[in-house]
Amino acid sequence: MSIDMKRNLTMLTDFYEITMSNGYFQHGFQDREAVFDMFFRRIPDDGGFAIFAGLEQLIEYLQNLSFTSDDIDYLRSKGQFSEAFLDYLKHFSFQCDIWSMREGTPIFPYEPVVIVRGPIIQAQLVETMVLLTINHQSLVATKANRIARAAAGRPVSEFGSRRAQSYDAAILGARATYIGGCSSTACVIADREYGIPAVGTMAHSWVQVFDSEYEAFKNYAELYPDNSVFLVDTYNVLKSGVPNTIRVANEVLKPLGFRPKAIRIDSGDIAYLSKKARKMLDDAGYPDCKIMASNSLDEYLIRDLLVQGAQLDLFGVGENLITSKSDPVFGGVYKLVAVEQNGTLVPKIKVSESIEKITTPCFKNLYRFYNRDTGRAIADYVTMHDETVDDTRPVTIFDPVATWKKKTISNFRAECLLVQVFERGKCIYHSPTLEQIKQYCAAQMETLWDEVKRFEHPHRYYVDLSDKLWKERNDLLEKINAD
Repeated sequence: MSIDMKRNLTMLTDFYEITMSNGYFQHGFQDREAVFDMFFRRIPDDGGFAIFAGLEQLIEYLQNLSFTSDDIDYLRSKGQFSEAFLDYLKHFSFQCDIWSMREGTPIFPYEPVVIVRGPIIQAQLVETMVLLTINHQSLVATKANRIARAAAGRPVSEFGSRRAQSYDAAILGARATYIGGCSSTACVIADREYGIPAVGTMAHSWVQVFDSEYEAFKNYAELYPDNSVFLVDTYNVLKSGVPNTIRVANEVLKPLGFRPKAIRIDSGDIAYLSKKARKMLDDAGYPDCKIMASNSLDEYLIRDLLVQGAQLDLFGVGENLITSKSDPVFGGVYKLVAVEQNGTLVPKIKVSESIEKITTPCFKNLYRFYNRDTGRAIADYVTMHDETVDDTRPVTIFDPVATWKKKTISNFRAECLLVQVFERGKCIYHSPTLEQIKQYCAAQMETLWDEVKRFEHPHRYYVDLSDKLWKERNDLLEKINAD
């Protein structure tokens, strides 16, 4: 199942998309074909890669793209649009071709992750939702992946719903965290809609409402003997929280044939407290009772806790994950790269004083090179759309800016990363299940070198242009400079 995306989201667009579309229409360009690329320029948190996510929701949006009579009436009320244009929107039918990365794929700056080709009005109108959908989930999936890697195989639960920026951000954010590597969520609707395991223990209010901490733990254990997780920091972790856990385990759970599942520490010096709690639980005969940490965790704090020998088995991560608090913007952009003229796609380029903002023109394709012996990813290779890569022969790649930096690659396998999702407005792609996406993401992570996965100062993974594409880009730049 998936969250209902059949809401009328057609008008979730920037106003200039509509004013430009009206202009295209008035100039007779409505059927002129154009190609747009979505790509991003910088990896969040200065990491080595990002994780692509959100394609399923983008598909759902595009499949339900239409203008209602209320939409038309609203646009008419603005007094800026011709009746002919409004009639065009009234009979709008999505006709674009779309290529995209698979969800869960590691992605890198300046390579196309979504390509839209079709009538320019249509390709222009979807810009905002393409960016909104992919930017959000890719951001959260990337953060989740960092946190999951920091946990070094220990389960991470997403606890962030109450701090997410909106309802959809909570639900779709939970989806993205699962793709990135989280094992569960506290968000119940995410379990119902996507099958992400929902988990929950107790809040401090549960402990406070009873006359004693022991009574609170006892009543909880009687209700959920097979899943007793005790929040031990309401009063004092070591003086009462853990001792009361042990007492309830002995007096309630053990006679019923159960054992305590875990304790959760939500405050204090978690490294110190977890070590002391571990010894207390072990001495009491409960070495199988796990210790969970929460309280404003992120990848750096989790890593440090483990380096310090914290005795932790599980993590609950909230606001820093669901909002990607340390770097809350995924800077995906959507740029025109080609326009049809007289039946031919003519490359288009955006030039800027800032080198990083110069775009790569042309209708493109994208390959990833893998070492045949190790299976590790070597580099990504952006080509013209009609180019193929012969991976039986060596290929020389080079830095698109520092062109003297060259490397000849042999013994590699080339894999095309972009799959066609829409053909003339019809979805031809079968979305995998969320579990399949999660497994695919995990498998893709194994293809990256550890050096690329460093949190600080990761090795730069190269995204290079084919000779043909680089020449097209360079020729355009020289022509513009000459003019």
